[in-house]
Amino acid sequence: MSAHASAQTSAATSESTVLPADPAVSVVRPGEGETILLGSTRMRVLQDGSNTGHRIGIAESVLAPYTPGPPQHRHARHDEGFYVVSGTVRFTVGEEDHDAAAGTLVMVPRGAPHTFANVTGEQAVMLSTFTPDLYVQYFRDLRDMADGERELTPRTNVDAMSRYATEPAVELVPQPAPGPAPRPAADAL
Repeated sequence: MSAHASAQTSAATSESTVLPADPAVSVVRPGEGETILLGSTRMRVLQDGSNTGHRIGIAESVLAPYTPGPPQHRHARHDEGFYVVSGTVRFTVGEEDHDAAAGTLVMVPRGAPHTFANVTGEQAVMLSTFTPDLYVQYFRDLRDMADGERELTPRTNVDAMSRYATEPAVELVPQPAPGPAPRPAADAL
């Protein structure tokens, strides 16, 4: 068997073992999808992995002005992508800040420390991908904690993250809320 024929056979075999016999197409229209409210962030789950063999999850997040992000963290079992649809989102990777305007894609591979926040006075919208999809359940867990009147603190957030092979990238320190710089006191002028 030639190398070309062997590669074709290998590709066909891997496709047949990965794809279901009759794959279902998923169409999510505006206003559809599971909505998860987390503080001032509204997330709409567009694909939870149930139609993709759990290979990918996709969500749309609407970040209100001055929305702080999660603690900086690393994922051990999934890659995460962010596409900014509107507004500007600040991504912090290690010690570097990247202000991502609409049309920017930020791809975070496994193990890379990161967080994000909306540090502007304008709403921001982004699409997120989770490859594989397991992190979609993390957001459901946070929603369920909030709905159960359990306080969402940095510690409970980290505990929830740990169930999905995610850990803080820095010491657990409360992040200052994003927003305009504080004005000096009148007596300091």
